[in-house]
Formats: sequence, structure tokens, C-alpha cells
Amino acid sequence: MTPFTRLDGLVVPLDRANVDTDAIIPKQFLKSIKRTGFGDNLFDEWRYLDHGEPGMDCARRPLNPEFSLNQARYQGASILLARENFGCGSSREHAVWALDEYGIRCLIAPSFADIFFANCFKSGLLPLRLQTEVVDRLFNAVEATPGYRLVVDLSAQTVTTPDGEAFGFEVDPFRKECLLNGWDDIGLTLRHADEIRAYEARRRQEAPWLFA
Repeated sequence: MTPFTRLDGLVVPLDRANVDTDAIIPKQFLKSIKRTGFGDNLFDEWRYLDHGEPGMDCARRPLNPEFSLNQARYQGASILLARENFGCGSSREHAVWALDEYGIRCLIAPSFADIFFANCFKSGLLPLRLQTEVVDRLFNAVEATPGYRLVVDLSAQTVTTPDGEAFGFEVDPFRKECLLNGWDDIGLTLRHADEIRAYEARRRQEAPWLFA
């Protein structure tokens, strides 16, 4: 997966609490185990004015002009600002894959659902928990300032505003190391590839009948 080190990103607000994974990627699109093909249907029921089904040409679908992701000022955003309990509901990994394919690399909220929170790290997204008061201030700043950006530095564990104010955040050291190096579960395993090959070669000698 792509390493996460430092992100200077445009912020898009989603001013709703308890956004569940069915809202992030509705159930009718969960027909693939691949990590791609979900970005066009991110927040499908909120982004579009019609009912979405797999195989539809999203470029021809009517957009909801009131939804933040459709507004011109937020195009190209890579940081999603949300409210508490983001990612609740079912444990579908597709919710994170849809956010990632859309271009979101970092999410900021007062709290996240536990499974969604863990899935973000496994796919290279950084979910940041900041105090509700700080999140409120950021929502106000985003609304008042077109083109509002934040700098997220994972090494320093800081979020810095355009005027230089910095907020610290906590992150598990192991998850931090994985993000900084771009290690997903497969990548972590491949770090031991030489040991795995050595073990297999030894087992071929010790128990050749297992490989017949």
C-alpha cells in the first residue's frame, strides 16, 4: 500500500454524526472482493439524485448539488472532516476502499467505529481522533474559508492549520510504523520472505512426501 508520511490536503466536510458503512458504500455495490471499482459509488445515496445500481454510468447520473463532495470548492479533497462515530454499522472493508479510491487519505473526527478504524490502517488511510471542540473549530474554518487545507504530519503526530496552529494526535506505534512504511498485512509477511523460503526448503528435505 502507499506509505503515509506527510499530507498537505484540501479538506471536505461531512457534517453528520453516526455515518454508517452502508451510507459510505451501499450494500448493492458489494459484489467484488477487489479493492477497486468503489470510488464512483462512495456515499452513493447522498451524492446522486437517483437510485444507484452496479454497472450504471455514474458520469451520466444526476448529482445532488447540496452534497459537499459534489461542490466545486471541495474537488480534489484528500482529508475528510466528520462527526462522531464515523464508520459505524457493518464491518465491510469496501467502505475504506471506496474512500481510498475517491482520493481520501486522512479522516478527522471525534470518534470512529472500532472495526472501521482498524480497516483504515490496513488500507493506508489515517483516521485521526481530535477533541470535539477542535473538530467544531475546523468545521467553522472550512465553511468560512474556500480552499481550506490542513497539513497532517504522521511522524510528528500533528495537524497544522493554515495559520500555523498545531494539534497533536495519538496513534498506536505499530500502526504508525506500518503506515510510514506502507506495510499492509501482506507487506508485513513479505518482510520475512527469506525466512519463509528457508523454512520451505528445509521442510522439503525433512519431509519430501509432503511436496510430492
